[in-house]
Amino acid sequence: MTRDDVPLAVEWAAQEGWNPGLHDATPFFAADPEGFLVGEIGGQPVAVISAVRYGSDYGFIGFYIVKPQYRGSGHGWAIWQAAMARLAGRTIGLDGVVAQQDNYRRSGFELAHRNARYAGQRAAGEISGTAPAVALTALNELPPHLPLDYDRGFFPTERASFLRAWVTQPGTVALGAVGDAGLQGYGVLRPCRDGYKIGPLFADSAAVAEAIFRTLAQHVPAGSAFFLDVPTNHPSAVSLATQHGMQVVFETARMYRGAAPDISLERTYGITSFELG
Repeated sequence: MTRDDVPLAVEWAAQEGWNPGLHDATPFFAADPEGFLVGEIGGQPVAVISAVRYGSDYGFIGFYIVKPQYRGSGHGWAIWQAAMARLAGRTIGLDGVVAQQDNYRRSGFELAHRNARYAGQRAAGEISGTAPAVALTALNELPPHLPLDYDRGFFPTERASFLRAWVTQPGTVALGAVGDAGLQGYGVLRPCRDGYKIGPLFADSAAVAEAIFRTLAQHVPAGSAFFLDVPTNHPSAVSLATQHGMQVVFETARMYRGAAPDISLERTYGITSFELG
């Protein structure tokens, strides 16, 4: 795909109910300009997939969608093989929807953990409860290397091009918690087709995660929905969502082909993106 083609994949994802961000195409393409594939018949797109390369040894698959009227005819398998070929020799991650998880296992993927999308509704007024005393700063006011360096604890390799575009999308609020030892966490809120999503939300402690979450949630307009994608094997992350009245609306499985990377799930309170990891 070219840059102008990527919104097609985002639109199809919206039609599947995945609720992408309004401006996701730009950071997604920045991650790997050659990482988005389209399958065509007679010049018409019938299937899409992303096979994004990160560094020299990691890749991530997302946007695996076949147009409904073309399903069951082998087009999905064809574009899947093209994506796998593009990431050959790398550890490959994906967030698989429930209906596809058995198929991924047949391609050599193994379950690492499950994720749940929690949804809430922003009420008028302040977010209830007592806010932790944590100093927050807009990411664009911090030295650029701080969030990039901090992010390396949560992702198998650097993703600077993606992150720079991710945190500067229109309508985005990106905050960092800075302590004596440096950055202690950061989070991003972005507008989506339906409401807003918080992601990532990374923090060294539950108190820092709570402070970032509460401040980001205050930027959601009253009456709007907001979402947080949580690894379900992290009890404090699940508690953060449920204590704010959020409910599970969607589930995926993080799966890897190859050794699961050593990333800090115990400090992951919100996943960046089901589409690109």
